[in-house]
Amino acid sequence: MLSDKLLKALNDQLNFEFFSSYTYLAMASYADGQDFGGFANFFRVQAQEELFHAMKIYDYITQKGGEVSLDSIEKPVANYESVVDLFSHGYDHEMAVTKRIYKLADLANEEREHATISLLKWFIDEQVEEENTFNTILKRLKRVDGNPTGLYMLDDELATRTFTPPAAQ
Repeated sequence: MLSDKLLKALNDQLNFEFFSSYTYLAMASYADGQDFGGFANFFRVQAQEELFHAMKIYDYITQKGGEVSLDSIEKPVANYESVVDLFSHGYDHEMAVTKRIYKLADLANEEREHATISLLKWFIDEQVEEENTFNTILKRLKRVDGNPTGLYMLDDELATRTFTPPAAQ
């Protein structure tokens, strides 16, 4: 059974994952509006991943006998200065997610809630990948900034990204 404090923290993260999905859809919309379909695809896939993350927490809460509490979703930022600015905001967002997951893991460790620790280990590992993905793309974008050919090549590359849910553990 989850403590009230841990249940609230998990519900907060669940809702933040939904907000993250919404944020990445807004980023996809910006990229589409700039005629960068590949970048838009990247963010649509990212939005799907965030929904998967939210549902992973949702399922965990219900499996532990807790009650899921859904909140309103805040309107995300929708305008950016450039594609570099777009990915910079995405990278910052992922770093904020990591801090939230670490805080949750600290709470689970304090409460010696081993099942939650196990769940959060998956999220911690996932965040290493998420931050690296955004950081790598951001570095590449900065390298090609001002070079339309390089920008469109990266856009074409990101158009091939797909979402494949991780195999059940």
